[in-house]
Amino acid sequence: MNSDVAKMTGGRAAWLGFVTFLLMLPETLPVPVLRGLVAERFDVGDRAASWFMAANMMGAVITAPLIGLLVERSGRRRTLAWLCLLLDAALMQALAHPHDYASFLALRSLEGAVHIAALTVVMSLCADAAGERRGRVLGCLGAGLTLGVATGAALGGLIGRHDPLRTLHVASAVLALAALLAAWLLPGDTRSAERPRFGDLWTGLRREPGLRAPLLLAFVDRFTVGFFTTGFPLLMASRHVVDRQTIGMMLGAFLYPFALLSWPFGRLAESWSRPLLVAGGSVLYGLGVMLVGALSPSAMWWLMPLLGVGSAVMFVPTLLWLMERAPGLGRTTAMAAFHGAGSLGFLLGPIVCGELIALGGDSGDGGDGYLLAFAVAGLSEVLGGLLVVTAMRRR
Repeated sequence: MNSDVAKMTGGRAAWLGFVTFLLMLPETLPVPVLRGLVAERFDVGDRAASWFMAANMMGAVITAPLIGLLVERSGRRRTLAWLCLLLDAALMQALAHPHDYASFLALRSLEGAVHIAALTVVMSLCADAAGERRGRVLGCLGAGLTLGVATGAALGGLIGRHDPLRTLHVASAVLALAALLAAWLLPGDTRSAERPRFGDLWTGLRREPGLRAPLLLAFVDRFTVGFFTTGFPLLMASRHVVDRQTIGMMLGAFLYPFALLSWPFGRLAESWSRPLLVAGGSVLYGLGVMLVGALSPSAMWWLMPLLGVGSAVMFVPTLLWLMERAPGLGRTTAMAAFHGAGSLGFLLGPIVCGELIALGGDSGDGGDGYLLAFAVAGLSEVLGGLLVVTAMRRR
């Protein structure tokens, strides 16, 4: 353990951030070619095609709370990490071969379950080995994670413009490379002194208010991201007639500042008040999200980087706050709970966004619906920030 902590230098942390980059990039590669990959391939409508993303999140939601507890009891995290990455690569390749839509969705759910298991174990193992450098190491991992999401979405359209199945082949190869690097770079296993049971997670949620607040914020944060993946492209295309390439660049203006600032704010969280950073970031981000449905495309170029800054301010501090407020659960379980709450938010966000757009869409382009949807998303984030302040004052 001590040797691993000593070796957790900036260079090694950067390489581990590259592993999370490779881990996340395949998840968004198919998104730009979703119509060809799913709707046209299986002759289903857009509503049925949207289950491609939902099935992935459902697998993650079911698996995340369980994987942390199981791994915490066995202690074999390093081996499990690269094995899950190899299995993820195999499942991505399986998605590229002909089968009916039901089995396609079943494979996608399994892929989501294996993927969240790999991400949870990689991040918790690195957090344990980081020691006092935990904030900056998690900042590197968070930066890699977000850069992977942003880059996958940008490259997917280019890779799959002639053949959507190429995105799955490339995704499989990238995950196999991530497995090899993980087997080489990940620190050694450390056995936790605690052996949490399944009931301990729910007991901790009931008894520790400081544990509930960061989990709720993880849920709300990914809930609003779900609004962006569904509502923002529709808003820009239908109301403002913005082309796909420009929409992707706008999303990049949000995601890349988020990724690049995760490391400095993670380092800052090692010495500053984490609840204050989380509360400030939540309010800044939430107020910005509330404006999305009302602003013009030219104003959006100013707003999107600000949203990225707000997300970066709260991301790693929220994770650190959760890990220090999870007595007796272990870091893998805490990390799993964090990703489980986030996956549930990402699953529900697009669904709620679509319903709100339809509810308020009494104009031809759904304009009132977009105002309502992003107002609700932003308000939920602001309320989350106020909850953090309340929890901090009670402490």
